[in-house]
Parts: sequence; structure tokens; C-alpha cells
Amino acid sequence: MSRKVVETDGLEWVRKGIISPEQHAQLLALYPAEQRAIGLLPLLGSLLIGLSALSVVAANWQEMPELMRLGLLLGSLTGAYAAAEYFLRRQYEALGMGLVGLGLILFGAGIVLTSQMYQLIGYDLTGLLAWAVVGILLTWLYRSQFVFLLTVIIGGIVQGYNTGQLGVFSYFTAALTAGGLGYYWWRRPDSLLGGVLATGLLWQIALLVNHLHIKITWFFVPAMLIYAAGDWQANRPAGRALQGPPLVAAFLFTLGLALFGETETYAGELRPPLLVYLAALGAVLALSLWGKHTRGRLSSATDWLLLLPGFYLPGGLPLAVATLVVLYAYSGSVLARAHYEQNQDRVTLGTALFILTTAVAYFKLTWGFMDKSLFFLLGGLLLLGLWWFLRRRATQTFSVKAPD
Repeated sequence: MSRKVVETDGLEWVRKGIISPEQHAQLLALYPAEQRAIGLLPLLGSLLIGLSALSVVAANWQEMPELMRLGLLLGSLTGAYAAAEYFLRRQYEALGMGLVGLGLILFGAGIVLTSQMYQLIGYDLTGLLAWAVVGILLTWLYRSQFVFLLTVIIGGIVQGYNTGQLGVFSYFTAALTAGGLGYYWWRRPDSLLGGVLATGLLWQIALLVNHLHIKITWFFVPAMLIYAAGDWQANRPAGRALQGPPLVAAFLFTLGLALFGETETYAGELRPPLLVYLAALGAVLALSLWGKHTRGRLSSATDWLLLLPGFYLPGGLPLAVATLVVLYAYSGSVLARAHYEQNQDRVTLGTALFILTTAVAYFKLTWGFMDKSLFFLLGGLLLLGLWWFLRRRATQTFSVKAPD
């Protein structure tokens, strides 16, 4: 239950005599009003001021004497961290963390500008790597979600620069992000940080696949390794948040396969060597199932349906149909688990996935030969009927739960 539910429904409960006004007030006291939105203002404000100052400096950088440039970089960096400490010691945590983040950004800007002064940036990536290292150190030092988020972004920027401008992939940066921030998340599990970390790591994996010019399906081996890490996390919400981005990527990939898989040339671009790929993915699957068994979560093993390597089937309609069957099996399993666990959010998710799959299947199987007016009419009736059935099923599930 959240404060919003108590606020919106509580007055109705009081009116019906379910609870007294005093009990309503006590319930509200259990859920203090969120200050997160207000707390973000100092963070955003300090960052915007810093970016404004940086843009002014960058515009006049070439006209400044060299000593003035260095003094400006060191002074702004020192000032940001000194101000951060000042405000943190006076319990202005949001403002203090905003200034720490500003200091981190200034540190990165200082590396770039100094390297340009001495023409180092095109030949050496250690400077940018130092930016990521400092971000991880600050994350551990201040234990801040905001600094954690900035460091994930910095890792992605550093890796993007390496692959795009220098033509190399920094395995050390990837390992540093996975190890330094991953271990931080493991010790302090958090849903928001789990989703952010997984997204940042997937970005670096995508850069690696593109850099190596290998089949894009290799992406899912390290991606599902991230998923498997979520299986071993004792904190279930945090573990599930880490697993979210890999599952979204797998679902979108399977959806794309259902839409475009009938082209043999497209399917052929997805096929790595069969035995090597299955061995690698099988090893990750074993690790994931081991974690699920250890934590008592084997019911979520159906997530792996999305990783069935259907792209090895011959291209054409059989491949598209087989992929749609997989999508139906997955969305159906999400719905079944949601009803079993009586989880309202998951019911909504499963319903959306099921309806999306039905829309894709209907489009794929009927668009080519059906009259278009009939196509839209039957499609609308199908989706409305499906929506009515799933909504009725959800209502039945949660009406059973209500007396408890």
C-alpha cells in the first residue's frame, strides 16, 4: 500500500465506516509524504549552473592564457568539493551531493580540456579511464544514488568515446563498471540502481558486439549473465530490477524476429556457430537456474522462453509462427504467475504483453490477404474482446483475494 492509496481511498473508507478518522490519520502517518521530487531540485540546479559555467569557459577557452586555464580548472574543482563538504556537514544532503556530482563532471571536463591543451586525448585513453575510476571511488565514499547514476553514465560515455573515436574497446572500463558498481549494488541492493546498472552494462555490451562485428545474438550471452546475477540476489525487488533491462531487450528482439524473421537474409545475420553459442548460453542458463533454485524462485524460469534460439529455424512463415508461439508462451506465463501471486502490477504487465503479442500476430498473419476494412474491424473486435476477457479474469482473481 502507498500513501497515494491511503489519501485517495482513505476518505471513502472513513465515509463507509471501515476506519475512523483517527485511524485514517494514523495510516497517513505511516507513509510520510515523498520529498524526492523536491530533493532533486538542488541536484539539478547545481548541475545546470555547472554546465552553464562550463559552456562559458569552453567558448572562451582558446583565448585564455595557459596558466589561467589550469588555475580555472583546479579552482572550480576544489571549490565544488569544498562547497559539497560544507553543505553535507550541515545536513543539506541533496545540495551537497549535487555539488559532488558537479565536481565529478568538472573533473571529467578538466581531463578533456587539459588533454586538448597537450594534444593527448587522441592517443591515450587513460585520462578518461581515470574519470570512471574517480566516479566509482566517490560512489563508495559518499554512498549516493546520484553519484552512482552519474558514474554509470560516465562509464557509457568513456566506452562510447573509446569505440567511436579511438577504435578500441576498453575491457578494463567494462570490468570496472561491472565490478566496482556491481559489487556496490550487491552490498546495497536497490531497485533503481539495479535497473540503471543493468542498462549501463547492456549499453557497453552493445558497443562491444558492434566493435567486434560479431552476430548480434552474442549480445544475449553477457546480457543474460546480468540476468543470472539477479537470480542470486537475496533482495527480490532489487534482483528483479536488475533483470528487467535484459528481459526487455530479449522481448523486443523476439518481437522483431516475429515481424521480420521471414526474410532468410535477416535470419541468417543472427546465426552464430550453433554449438559454441548453445554451449555459452547453456552455461549461463545453468547458472541462472542454480540461483533460482537456491533462492526458491524456479517459477521465474519461464523468462528463459524468450532466449529459445528460434532463429536457427529456416526463414519464412514457419519461423515467424514459431516466434509468435514463444511470445504467447512467455506473456501467458507472466499472466499465470501474476494471477497465482495476485500481483496487480504484474497482471497489468502480462496483459499488455499478451495484447501486444496478439496485435503483432494478427498483423503478421492477416495483413497480406485480408481486405483492409475487414482487417481493421476484426482487429478492433479481437483486441476489445481480449481486453474484456483479461480484465474479467483479473477482477475475479482480486475479488477472491479481497476477503483475506
